[in-house]
This record gives sequence, structure tokens and C-alpha cells, in this order.
Amino acid sequence: MSTEEYLDDIHIRILRVTEDLRVIQRELNCAAMEAPGDPELMEALSQLPEMESIQVLRSALDQMRHFLWFYVQVMTNDSDDAERLRQSMRQRPADDFVLKAEASLIEKFKHASDSTIVRFLAEAKNRKPN
Repeated sequence: MSTEEYLDDIHIRILRVTEDLRVIQRELNCAAMEAPGDPELMEALSQLPEMESIQVLRSALDQMRHFLWFYVQVMTNDSDDAERLRQSMRQRPADDFVLKAEASLIEKFKHASDSTIVRFLAEAKNRKPN
């Protein structure tokens, strides 16, 4: 798959998900407006399976919001720090990497922050956002 096809596929998927989210929002808004006058609907909407699915959606959207903020920061920042972060995202940190005693504080900090970001991205799909 070429880069252009890949990006087109992502763009189409984003449009589809965005439209799905708008439909979900409209339907939930209608249900919330009707529920106070309909005790059966109110009870059905407040049942555990319904509330659980809403919580899962909320968590996924929160996580995506955090990721998209991070993504936009990395992709739109032209600084050297952003370029190093992009490079570290492309590479998997070596497990056998050991900081030498003579390594500068900046090098130690860079490795620690890069490792933290890479670990966060790797674990992000299984983590609840802050």
C-alpha cells in the first residue's frame, strides 16, 4: 500500500468515525431529553450494560483526545526536541541500553523522557487516561 493510499484510508476512517460520533451524540441527546418523561426509558438507560458502554466510550474518547493533543504537538513542532522525539518513536529503545556514569545529565534526561514517551505510546491502548 502506498503512502498516499494509506493516508487516504486514514482520512476516510477519520471521517467515518467522526460521523458515527455525531450520530451517537444526537441519539444520546434525544434519549436524554425523552428520558425524564419516560420512566421505562430512564430505567433502561441507567442499567449497568448501558452505563458501562458509555464509560468505555468516554474512556476511549479521553484517551484519543490525549493522544491527538500529543500527536499534533509532535507533528507540528519543528524544533530539534520534536525531531528527536519523532525519531525515538520510530525506533524501539534497546533493552540493553545502559547509561554510563560519565553520561551528561542532559543525555540521561533525554533517554528517560524518550523511554517514557515510547512506553506511554506502547501501553496507551490498555491504559485509562489521566
